[in-house]
Amino acid sequence: MAGLFQNIFGGAGPSGAAKSDDDFADFSSPSVAAGSVPAGSATAAGGVPYTAWYRVWERVGPRDFMQEAFILPCIILLLLFYSWGTRKNKSKAKSWAVAHAPVLASEFAIVGFGGVPKSSVEGVASELSEPEKLLKEKSKQEYQLYATGRQNVAFLDVSIKLVKRYNPIIFLMDNALGLFTDSFPPPVERVESTLYTFDGKEKDIVPTPTGDASSLKVPNSTYDGFIWAVVHKNAMRRLRQDRYDASMTFTKDNAKLPNWVTVMTESAEITDFLLTPQLIKAIEEAGDDFEYLIITDQPVDKPLKIEDATPKKRIQLSLRLPSNGYESTLPLYSLFTRLPDTLVSGAHFRPEVGRKLRNAREEEIRKLRRAEEEEKAEERKYAAEKLKKEERERTLRGMTAEEQKRYLEREKEKEQRKMMKKSTRRA
Repeated sequence: MAGLFQNIFGGAGPSGAAKSDDDFADFSSPSVAAGSVPAGSATAAGGVPYTAWYRVWERVGPRDFMQEAFILPCIILLLLFYSWGTRKNKSKAKSWAVAHAPVLASEFAIVGFGGVPKSSVEGVASELSEPEKLLKEKSKQEYQLYATGRQNVAFLDVSIKLVKRYNPIIFLMDNALGLFTDSFPPPVERVESTLYTFDGKEKDIVPTPTGDASSLKVPNSTYDGFIWAVVHKNAMRRLRQDRYDASMTFTKDNAKLPNWVTVMTESAEITDFLLTPQLIKAIEEAGDDFEYLIITDQPVDKPLKIEDATPKKRIQLSLRLPSNGYESTLPLYSLFTRLPDTLVSGAHFRPEVGRKLRNAREEEIRKLRRAEEEEKAEERKYAAEKLKKEERERTLRGMTAEEQKRYLEREKEKEQRKMMKKSTRRA
């Protein structure tokens, strides 16, 4: 007992050496007794031995990096595929801009997003080495081009839509599914160009140096509003499904056109005016790269309100990106840029045709008005029912239990009488 108390109060030394963890001492102890160092182990100047715990190369082998050996090559492949896909898409967009810049420069004063007018075709061609001045990257698969400064045209908006080459999984799946099922058609690269015409609104759109729009001297650029399209039959179904304005037309083949193309129109007189030999020849040269050419004054999406049905006249051309140059589609694109002049000069139809076009649009307005009136009537009915319900709840809260019971009984009898009257009328 005496020895125990001595140990507790420090009177005696330890009875024996404390048992230590040799592994812990090997890498954490500041000094190790010379006798505890195994034979053949190197010792640092401070007395700490270099055991296997310090020698990483002795306790780590290639098998410890098997997971990284699989992941790292996949990451490198994804990065290489992404780099190749983005470069390829940018190159295809640039090649389209290079091929069509002379046509656009000959028709528009400003081509691209620089906002600086070009005095000649050569002025635009000199900037083709810097395509960012012509194109704007909306995403890695879509590029845009803009042009303005032309009589009868407010501006041209071009969208170059490419496939997702930068994403190997989506790219391979899109192409593989298209081979095995018709529900997933293979992706198509296309260029959608839209000309927005002035239609007599130059004074509202074009800025003047003096700020006085009334001083702007322009010829009359108005023309009758209508919907007319030439469509490749492979694209006709998609056009009818995706566009509200196309649903307002009827489809009719034309003997002057190839059998793989059809016309969507509101009047045969419009077709006779627009289907010129030059247009027919340009469509034949474009071949399967041609999808549709549509002239419209109605929205693409079905309007839900009357203000959404305001006429906005425009011309849209959709072409597939050819794989072997643009010589086949350039004549059609050049003709497309000059179509506004044709409309302004001759798209003024007989009163009978104009009346038919106006009646079709007024009927659509009447449908929207009826839908809005029905919606407002439904809202009024709901508000009246809600007010009636709140009034009933306030009345019931102010009654005693007996009064509430009599009130509910009278309400029930009244409902039964209504049901009886309804059944009598039906009989």
